[in-house]
This record gives sequence, structure tokens and C-alpha cells, in this order.
Amino acid sequence: MTMPLAHGFKGWLTAISSLVFALTASAPIAAQPQTLPVEDSDAWELRKEEGNIRVYTMDKNDSSFQAFKAEALLDAPIDAVVAVMNNPQSCIEWLLNCTESYAVGKSSFHDRYVYSVNNMPWPVTDRDYVLNIQTRGNKATGEVVVNMSAAPDMQATRSNRVRVEQSDTRYRFISEDDTTRMVWLQHTDPNGTLPGWLVNSLLVDIPLKSTKELERIAGLERYQKATLVYDDEGRLMDVTAAENN
Repeated sequence: MTMPLAHGFKGWLTAISSLVFALTASAPIAAQPQTLPVEDSDAWELRKEEGNIRVYTMDKNDSSFQAFKAEALLDAPIDAVVAVMNNPQSCIEWLLNCTESYAVGKSSFHDRYVYSVNNMPWPVTDRDYVLNIQTRGNKATGEVVVNMSAAPDMQATRSNRVRVEQSDTRYRFISEDDTTRMVWLQHTDPNGTLPGWLVNSLLVDIPLKSTKELERIAGLERYQKATLVYDDEGRLMDVTAAENN
């Protein structure tokens, strides 16, 4: 936890909202988590558009926290983007305030677990979470889907952190030549006493900034040799030749 030496009110609020976003091989494409709104719902409200990025939000009847959708055209090939997502430490690279991230338990390309921590400014307690990540892809459509769901019981809780228990995310990546179209859906309950109105008021800027960073990281040299590997039936099996350092 960071002590309040140089934190203004705006920085404190930004850090609070960022935890919402820190927090998926038989079928070619994974089913969307049922708690997430459908991608093409008319209920999505456009909140901000900047460059190739658009951010939408939606109220949820069963939660005081809104869901969000970010759409973007990333200036990076899908192989590099998926390589970033497959790196268990990539959260630290592109997701704001993610200070710790590593693989836990048994894992495969299609089904794995990651433990991550969001640093929060004093006096808010740091949040941690365990995510089950399921990845599917189809060569014919050029689409890769990454579903992430909270698995809070995968690791013991820690006394100095608040465990996020409810979080569902879906990334859909579509190859368009040397660029990647991304649709990012997410709904998270950050747990604890954070009010919904506060988190909702800050729901836009974090996916906007994180998407820009994802694009930048995917453009780094160490991800340029990444290659998606498919089986004979066109199902995505792995991503190789990325240097995770």
C-alpha cells in the first residue's frame, strides 16, 4: 500500500477505479460469461471516443457497479496482442496500477490461472484477485476470444489485501491485416466499501488508457516474433516465439 506522500484526490480516485479493470480446447470460440451484457445491446451508452477507441457503459440491474465495453482498432498484429495477453506478467506492463501478476496452479494455453494485485493509495486496502483465463481461437474467422472470471478460492486470502470475488471479462480480438480489432467487455464488483457511484463516475478513463498501453506493449520488439499456432482443424492451440522479458 502506498502512503499519502504525493497522492492528490484525483490520483486516489483513479487508483480506485483501476481495480475494476484489472480484474476466459474443444470449442473454437469460448462462450461469453452469462453475467456480461451482450456485445450488441442497444443499452450501451457511448461515453467517450478518442482516436480509434470508443468506451461505452451500461447499468446492471443486479449491481451498483456498471459494466463497460471498449472497442478499438489496435495498430499491432493479432499474434503480438495474444502473446501479450498470454504472458502472466503482462498485467504489470499495460494495466494501470497492476503491481504484481504471476501464474498459479496447473495451467495450459486454453485454461490457466493468474494471481494479480492492484496497488491502492492509503488508506484504501490493496485489492488482489485470482482469475481463471480461457482462450479460444478460430483460424477461419481470424478471431481469438479470452474470457476471464474471478476464482477467489484458488488461493488463500491475505490479511493485508481485499480479495475481489466477482469479476467477468471478455476480450474479443479480430485480425485485420496487420492490425487487430478489439472488443473488451467487463463487469467487476471491487468488494469492500467502495461506493458504486464513485467507481461508475471514473469508469471511462482507465480502459481508455489501458487500451493505449496494450497497443504500445504489443508493438515492442520482444513480441514481434509471436506466432499463433493452429491445429489441422483451424483451432487455436498456442502462441509461440514471444520473448516474455
